[in-house]
Amino acid sequence: MEPVNEERAERTPVRERLMDAAYAEVVAGRWTQQRMADIASAAEVSRQTLYNVFGSKEGLLQAVVVREADSLLDKVVALLEEDRSDPVHAVSRTTGFVLRSLRDNPLLRAVVAGDRELLPVVTTRSAPLLDVLGERMAAMLAESCPELDRSVTEAVADVNLRLTVSYALQPIDPDEAARRVEAVVHGMLCVGLPEAGRTRG
Repeated sequence: MEPVNEERAERTPVRERLMDAAYAEVVAGRWTQQRMADIASAAEVSRQTLYNVFGSKEGLLQAVVVREADSLLDKVVALLEEDRSDPVHAVSRTTGFVLRSLRDNPLLRAVVAGDRELLPVVTTRSAPLLDVLGERMAAMLAESCPELDRSVTEAVADVNLRLTVSYALQPIDPDEAARRVEAVVHGMLCVGLPEAGRTRG
């Protein structure tokens, strides 16, 4: 077992230290070359502890990306709160914000532009990420539009997230992407909430 800095161990939970160490490797472009033992050593825990907490290297990466995306979603929710009376425009506005953040955030940019180990976290094995973000967005829409059926808010959240990921992987102008997402969300909300079609005149 690698030596542990007891003072640091008391200050920062093991899970956070491991994710911080993984974050540093991804941003530095060293993720593919790093072994679990290297990451555990950087976090000052044993390799077995790392496996116990995250199960695998991909599980650790997913947790790091979810943490970063969840933090981003806190800001998204704040923006959505500002446009509670106009959920269609709120989703469009936040989509543009998310795409600009993906472009500017070191970790998310590294993942989107990453290699065969990084990219699957937002593509073929993105379920953990989409589940977390989808639940939060659906809950926000349900709170903002109580008239909507839960199936509608879940569908809107799911489609919005998938479109956002798609535009992140093949970027276009964030404002144009936001306008296109707004058109899609507008149509979906009009089906479930006719009043939404009249919100923006």
